[in-house]
Order: sequence, then C-alpha cells, then structure tokens
Amino acid sequence: MPAVLEVRDLVKHYPRVRAVDGVSFEVQEGTCFGLLGPNGAGKSTTIEMLEGLLKPTSGQVLFRGAALGGHYRERVGIQFQNTALQEHLTTRENLRFFSALYPKRRPLDELIALCRLEEFLDRDTSKLSGGQRQRLLLAIALVNEPEVLFLDEPTTGLDPQARRNFWDLVQGVKAQGKTIVLTTHYMEEAYLLCDEIAIVDHGKIIARGSPAALLAEHFDDSVLELPLAEASRLNDGVSYKQKGDVVEIHTPDINGTIGRLLAVGASLAHLRIRSRTLEDLFLELTGRELRT
Repeated sequence: MPAVLEVRDLVKHYPRVRAVDGVSFEVQEGTCFGLLGPNGAGKSTTIEMLEGLLKPTSGQVLFRGAALGGHYRERVGIQFQNTALQEHLTTRENLRFFSALYPKRRPLDELIALCRLEEFLDRDTSKLSGGQRQRLLLAIALVNEPEVLFLDEPTTGLDPQARRNFWDLVQGVKAQGKTIVLTTHYMEEAYLLCDEIAIVDHGKIIARGSPAALLAEHFDDSVLELPLAEASRLNDGVSYKQKGDVVEIHTPDINGTIGRLLAVGASLAHLRIRSRTLEDLFLELTGRELRT
C-alpha cells in the first residue's frame, strides 16, 4: 500500500524549546492515522507542518513522494478545532461560499447527504448546536474532494451522543477510501477510528502501531475494579492502584485473583473486569493525564 504522506526526521525549533525532535512516520493510502500526546508534547506542531501551515526547521514532509508544493493545500482538507464561519449565513450558504474557493469541488448534495446536514440547511450557523456545527465543518473540509483529510480534535466539547454521531460520519468518509490524519484527546475515539497511531512526548514518537498491536505489546494482563473496602481484604501480596474509593488490580490471572477475593470473603457485587485500553497505554508511556 503506497504512502500518501512521508515524514522524515522532522524537526521544529523555537528560541527556547525543541518542539519536534526528529519525528518520522508514514501515512498509508486509505487509512486513518492518529497522532496522540499530552499537551505540549509536539503533536500540534507536527500536524501544522503536515498541513503545510508551518515550515520545519529541518526534515521533510513528502506528499506522494514529492515536497509540499503550491497546490498542496488544494489537495487536502482541514477541520480545525475552531473555524470561523461566515456570520448571518445559513448552512447551505456557508457550503456554497467555501465551495467557490476551490477549482475542484465535490457536489454539494453529496456533502449534505454524507454529513447529514439536511435538517438544518436553512438555519443560520449561529444557531447550530455543537454537533451540527462540527458536521458542517466536516463538510467544508471535504468540499474540495481532498486526498488527505486532517481532523484536529474534532469532537472536543461535544456531548457523548454528538461525539458518537460524528464518529459514524468519519467512518463513512473512511469507507469511501479517504486518507485521514486525526489528533484527539479521546482514547476511545482513537481506538475506534485509527488503523495506526503514534504517541508523541517531548517532541519524539515513543510508540507507534495499530491500537490492538500496541496493547498486546505492552500488556499481558486485565484490570479488576472493585471498592477499596473489598480489595483491602487481600493480604497476600496482590498489588493494586487506588483511585478514590475504587481500586484497580492488574492481573494476568483473572480466575485466580477472583478466587482469592472469594476466599477472604470479599463481595464481588461491584466488581468490574475490563481489558487494557489506550488510556492505560498512554498513561503508562507518558506518565501524564490526557489533559495536562
């Protein structure tokens, strides 16, 4: 599968900080690539260089094997975290306005159907909900039929239902063969949408691979969550991590650990068993919360 984007030893210096420090990776055709990292890790700077908005100090970003040229921005679509829409215009009018900026345009009726804009086409954009606004911004990012779609934390601030609705839209875009580069703070979002992820910290990539492969590489256990009062009955060396009144027991032997809990009279009424997640991996590798 050919690489649409190639990043080679990308470096970005500022007077007091080395924001990006030798980052290299490839984004394959038709895949969703996720770039994750704590705030200040360098992911936003990396994305801005991939988008052609920021010039690297050194290194290269190649698009289909060539350096980024003058027509690159016409061939990519970007959904920023915050995009100013034209005031006092409807959803339909904003779509027409942005469509007119490009020589190559996707038919508006296709965008309207793909992003599910029918119900608020004639509504002033100032009256859109957060989820509706993001659906419109996705349509605007797709208006020039881009070869690569950049999504910069597209669901930040959305309620859970609106976030899941947006995920459905992105999966629909991906099913049409689009190449997507995603930044997000939501690990569930990255796991669901991304074929490959790279975790960035201190300007370097510290882990890269498919979500499932990374979890298999770093963890061989499961997590038992139960009230502190029940877990504290164990006095046989089982270690656990306390989070308020709940504890997490990390164990490769679920049956054995449950057996020991039952043997000491612990109640399992509130026991929850889960597999390791990308959030576990993120904290394991960076030592920081997702939002810092």
